[in-house]
Amino acid sequence: MLLVFPNQQVRIIYSPDAGDAHNYAQEFLAIFKAIGWDVEGPETEDSVSAQPHELAIIAHEPDSLPPAAEALRDALLIYKIEASIQFDPSCNIPPGAFVLAIGP
Repeated sequence: MLLVFPNQQVRIIYSPDAGDAHNYAQEFLAIFKAIGWDVEGPETEDSVSAQPHELAIIAHEPDSLPPAAEALRDALLIYKIEASIQFDPSCNIPPGAFVLAIGP
């Protein structure tokens, strides 16, 4: 269901405090690249917005959540993986893009 959003821009960040966060970030990178998304990262982020033990999908503003981000959240829920939706106006996210944050 993510294939219908070709060239979607997404940035992957992860908390350096979690030993397995880098591995999860690499797995998401492989999936996103396989479906043709434009991926930045994964990179560490000391101020990952995700709460502990959480994935977060971060958009710039509440009314700017891209349809691909909603589809990703829905796809994760199929596998009983919850991702919170967060908004960060201070984050430098291009229009139509989003950030996937992997917390500790």
